[in-house]
Order: sequence, then C-alpha cells, then structure tokens
Amino acid sequence: MPKISRRRCIETAGLGSLLLSSQGRLSAWAEQVLTNRQRRRHCILLWMTGGASQIDTFDMKVNHENGGEFKEIQTNVPGIRISEHLPHLSKQADKLAIVRSLSTKEGDHGRGTYLMRTGQSPTEPIGFPTIGSSLAKELGNHEDAIPNYVSISPYRAFNQNAFGPGFLGPGYAPLTVGATDNLPTDGQGLQDDKAPLMVDDLQSAVGAKQFHDRYKLWRQLQDRFLANHQRTAPRAQDTVYRRAMKLMNSHAVNAFDLSQESAEVRAAYGPGRFGQGCLMARRLIEQDVAFVEVSLGSVGPMSLAWDTHQNNFPAVKQLCTQLDMAWSALINDLEQRNLLPSTTIIWMSEFGRTPEINRDAGRDHFPQAWTAVLAGGGIQGGQAFGKTSASGMEIVDRKVLVGDLLATLSAALGVDPATENISELGRPIKIADGDPILDLLAS
Repeated sequence: MPKISRRRCIETAGLGSLLLSSQGRLSAWAEQVLTNRQRRRHCILLWMTGGASQIDTFDMKVNHENGGEFKEIQTNVPGIRISEHLPHLSKQADKLAIVRSLSTKEGDHGRGTYLMRTGQSPTEPIGFPTIGSSLAKELGNHEDAIPNYVSISPYRAFNQNAFGPGFLGPGYAPLTVGATDNLPTDGQGLQDDKAPLMVDDLQSAVGAKQFHDRYKLWRQLQDRFLANHQRTAPRAQDTVYRRAMKLMNSHAVNAFDLSQESAEVRAAYGPGRFGQGCLMARRLIEQDVAFVEVSLGSVGPMSLAWDTHQNNFPAVKQLCTQLDMAWSALINDLEQRNLLPSTTIIWMSEFGRTPEINRDAGRDHFPQAWTAVLAGGGIQGGQAFGKTSASGMEIVDRKVLVGDLLATLSAALGVDPATENISELGRPIKIADGDPILDLLAS
C-alpha cells in the first residue's frame, strides 16, 4: 500500500471538515477526493495578459449603449449567452462556471497582476508566491522529471514578482517556455506569435560520455562549494541547474515536442502560440504536471494583448478567435482522454475593462465589476454566478473577491485553501485568504 504522509492526511481531513461544516454533508466530489488520497489533480490557468473585456466575452450588454458592436449567442445551457466570437465555447457552456461578479481594487497592470496571481496586496512587505507555485507545492511530486509548475508564454514585464515562487523559494518556481519580459518596442509585439514553443538549451552540445563526465565533475565541485556557502543565491542556482539536468535526461522532455502531434490535432488548437501552448498544456497534464499556465498575450505590433484602450473590437475579435479555438479544443481533448474530471481550468486576467467605450473606440481599466471563468474537475458547470447591472457598471448580486475565487479554485482541486506556508518573516500565509463558493463546486 502506498505510504500516506501525516501532513497529507491532516490536509485532507481539513478539507473534509471545511466542506462538511459548510454544506452539512460531503458532496460526491469531496468523497471521491477524500477516499482516493493518491488521486493526482491538475490545474490549467489561462491567463489573459492586459485585462480581458468581460462585456465583449462572457457578460454581454447588448441592450445597453455600453454593449458595443458584438452580438450575443445562445449557449448549450438555456439562458446563458456569450459573445458571438466564442462559438465553440458556447457549445461547452455546460462545463463552464462563469463568475460575473468579481470585484477588486487594483486598476494598475502591475498591481492588478500581482493581486490576482497571489491573492495578496502588492503593498505587503512579503514576497508572496504566485498561485501556481502554491498549488503545485500541494499537488505535485518533487520526484517528477518535469517541474510541477510550467508557465507557457508568460508576459512578465508588468510585474516579475507576480510570476515567481516568492518565499516558497526556487524549488517551486515555474519552468518557463517562451517567456517575454520586456515592453514591446520598435514595432514588435509581445512575442512572435508564430515562433515555435520550446524550452531553451535542453539539447547537449557534446556526446553522451563527455556530457556524463562533465556532469560528474560539476557535481563534485558543486557539492564542495555548497558545503561552505549555504546562502540563498548559491542554493537557488543549484536548484535550477539540477532540475534542468534532471529534465534533460528524462523521456518526459518529449512532452514539449509538439511535432509528435498530428497536423489535424495541431490545427484544431489554432496556429498561434496560445493555441499551441494549450496543446502543450494537455501533453504536460498527461505527464502528471500539477499546474500549467498558458498566456494569451499577442495580437500584433505594439499591442499589449487585451489592453484595448484603442480599437477594442477588432482586437478582441482576433483574441477571441484564438481563445475559442484553443480552449474548446483543450476541453475536448481532456475529456476524450478522461483527464477533464481531474483537471480544473481557470480563465482570468488582472482586471476587466470599462463598460463605457472611450473616444478611441476602446475600453479602459476596470476592476470594480468583471468576470472570471472556472471549468473542469471539481466545478459545477452550466451556470453564470453573480450579476452586474444593465450598464455593467456595478455588481447587483453575489459579489466575489479574489480570495474567494482562489479559495474556490483550491477547493475544486482538493486542496484546503486554509493550508498555511511560513513566510520569510515567520508569518503563516494561507494559500487563499477567502471562502470557497460552494455553489461553484461540483456536487
């Protein structure tokens, strides 16, 4: 029988107590999590760089002047309508939980990115971990060849710290694929949307024997050095290097090789980096990677993706085309491979966009009332939770805070959001400082 750690038993019991006290009984989903303690769960974060427009995607206002030029379409769930530019997702609304009442207070890109990705205020003196690091720590296995957290095409220029492991340390940092860390200049977009996705420098430049001899010598020198230099920087460098070496020498590295997929499958996801990134995410989930994120952050020269202060509608139409193809293909693929029940998907951004259309035919930053979407394992799909006013300017039903959203994600993954890690200042920090929304969790 596999060994179960005391810590895992305590955490699992804690989650059961949380759900039992909240609902008076355990849901069928919760019982499955609690009775199968070795069940591996996964999370995919679809991160929309720049602030996605809720009114042009999942919370349409077609009967109001703020609605803009897009039409809405009926989904496969009666009463739920979304943008006409999300036709494939409209057929999968039964798997989506659309949260239309998210409200935050950070309308700056850097601060909003930090808040949404860590659940914490950017003014705190602590380096908080991004949610991917926190959840990968609970869900992953350090013995795996591929790191437990992989970030595909991240655009980190708004706030580098929002994408890092914070006080958890380099062992929980993401492996990045195609990262962009600079603002677009000289007519260049966030990244080349047609550039192939790959992990850099994985191929050895020398033969196998020479490589082995070099690595053996490096380990001898490194072990001797670390014995006398127990500071953070040397240990961080050592962690990163050893993790890379482990990956290089594993067959699991083939998960990053999209050429192994058929042309038909690759076409279904769309040709851009986001679409191919979602395909890579599916391949990584098959390899039991705990947390994978894919960023949609490029539409053309000098653009900042969803940051549509000008010409909102053509930009959002193009972005939605990429999103619709890739996300729907990902859901279909995961479902066909029986991976969707164990994979929770979250779609979110740093904030929403103003209901009012500005004089440049754009929408500006708007954190007061916007949308996130949950799907997949542990989530009760087929619903729109919360409501905004007819103008989209305010929340009129069931306001959701970022802590509640991340707590719901955590609970859907079978992780107690009250699980604490100790910061560098000795302060206990919860994974998510909020309450799971029970109506969004599978029953």
